Amino acid sequence: MPKSITIAFQTDKPLSAYGALAAQAETYGFDGVTVYNDMLYQPSWLPLLEVARATKRVRIGTAAVNPFTSHPVNLAANIALIDEASQGRAYLGIARGGWLDFVGIQPKRVVTALKESFAAVRHLLSQSKEPLPGDIFPVAGGDAFRWPILRPDVPFLLGSWGEQTLRACLPYISEVKIGGSANPDVSPWMRGLIAKHGPEQGRSADEIGIVVGAVTVVDEDGRAARQKAAREVALYLPVIAELDPTVQIEPDRMDRIKAAAARYDYDAAAAAVSDEILAKFAFAGTPNDIAEQALAILAKGADRVEFGTPHGITSENGLRLLGEKVLPAVKYSMNEE
Repeated sequence: MPKSITIAFQTDKPLSAYGALAAQAETYGFDGVTVYNDMLYQPSWLPLLEVARATKRVRIGTAAVNPFTSHPVNLAANIALIDEASQGRAYLGIARGGWLDFVGIQPKRVVTALKESFAAVRHLLSQSKEPLPGDIFPVAGGDAFRWPILRPDVPFLLGSWGEQTLRACLPYISEVKIGGSANPDVSPWMRGLIAKHGPEQGRSADEIGIVVGAVTVVDEDGRAARQKAAREVALYLPVIAELDPTVQIEPDRMDRIKAAAARYDYDAAAAAVSDEILAKFAFAGTPNDIAEQALAILAKGADRVEFGTPHGITSENGLRLLGEKVLPAVKYSMNEE
């Protein structure tokens, strides 16, 4: 599986902005453009349509949608349209999703729900009129989507750290994304889980791509970049740190981070995040720092590195530095190897 570098955008922009951003990313040479679908931000579909229309080469997709606020029939229909608009360049990422309690959703049987959501989307894209049994997302059969579907086999990505979720979803996915991480050590750990459960699901370890992505802040002033990244990371570090079995953080430091984050004091939380810890959960620093981080992750077995928002002290400068300095350095080293 070829190594690739992609960039992800948060859906907090004017609708007219996404096409230009994606076209710029494609011009720089990024291999893909991802759009988030986080709670209380714009749904990813219309931004993705703008991305599809403005690009010709890059792979595009959403990472990730959840099946609890959008039923698989809607996920299937939307990704079919995005795939048509991009002429076969789309992928669909599905995950449990966060902040669901904001709208009173407390998912039960999450592993089963994610497995069945992939199965239902695949079934619907195939336009089969056969029934598809399911405990959570059954399809009654007897009818199917009533327009031509470009590709019934749109690739699927699972966003998860969970072993049981991975095991259940392995038959359907082509990639697994380890979100909120910039830690090289998570790739061999995840590869081990795939190797452990792949054979029983009819999949080999090298069939499933591993994606590592996280908050990215790049600036010529590395210290300023790390300060901003630490504040961004403070929002999710208490959750992600407990999911990463390769990282150990001193209990008293983690208690300080959790307490500060719980009271929304992200400055105090950021102050407790050392540079060593930050490097495990964000891409932060100078262009050279970011390039070295990405290369270390790829060298440990990741197939794709994804640079997440906000990209820089300002988004515009961050995108420019990623495209003009980080990406060429990473691709040059990859080609040398």
